[in-house]
Amino acid sequence: MVKKIFGQTYIWLILIFMYLPVLILIAFSFTSATYVGQWSGFTFDLYSALFKNKAIMTALGNTVLLALSAAIVSTILGTSGAIGAFYLKKGWRKAFDNVTQIPIVNAEIVMALSLTVLFVFLQDYVFHTQLFSFWTLLIGHCVLCVPFVYISVKPKLQQMDPALYEAALDLGCTPSRALRKVMIPEILPGILSGFLLAITLSLDDFIITMFTKESSFETLSTLIQKTIKRWPVPPEMRALTTIIFGCVVIAVIGITAYQYYQSKHKKTHAQGRVG
Repeated sequence: MVKKIFGQTYIWLILIFMYLPVLILIAFSFTSATYVGQWSGFTFDLYSALFKNKAIMTALGNTVLLALSAAIVSTILGTSGAIGAFYLKKGWRKAFDNVTQIPIVNAEIVMALSLTVLFVFLQDYVFHTQLFSFWTLLIGHCVLCVPFVYISVKPKLQQMDPALYEAALDLGCTPSRALRKVMIPEILPGILSGFLLAITLSLDDFIITMFTKESSFETLSTLIQKTIKRWPVPPEMRALTTIIFGCVVIAVIGITAYQYYQSKHKKTHAQGRVG
């Protein structure tokens, strides 16, 4: 009984420490005061001012474009890598898994500096032209996100019955058709989870973005860092973060509902076949 109470108390304390700051930020997005902690009356002014702030809107567009591009490329690469590694021999698969873990446990500043040195070398000694652009930024974000997509897809592959893919080939499917019609639907929840995780990582990243971007390209994180050198964080950012948090919550609920529907559908289908 004591262990149960202690465990539940611990969980609730963790949840409070995680979400209380977010809830406070959401609450103060409905007041126009400059600083959090000051309340100047309930209003939606920050939300209307948000869409009139050109700098924030430009940075938001850049951030969303980068996050979607990085998530799409990382999902394709991570899923392909997970499928390829799944059919490797045990020794090679273990080695591939260990190599994939390195970017996850490695310090982000190390990846950022390594990519910067690589791009500077290619810029000065190979291509002899300015390389730092949206594409170098995209490569940096993909290096960050691909391993997380890989570890999201891998468990779904392990849960999948490998005989399904082989049966599809025996029944006349080409490898590409069997991949699309049999394997992808089986691991789709893992792919969606990896895609959402990649978007979150890209939206949240600052260090790799700061090291690999061109000077004129601003994301939300670099814009905030640039702004707070002279002024406080723009109050409109509280409204923007509230909108982003709401979108993430809706996406998570949607994916969870889809996974629940899929598992329930499979269970009903299996019971029908048994009956």
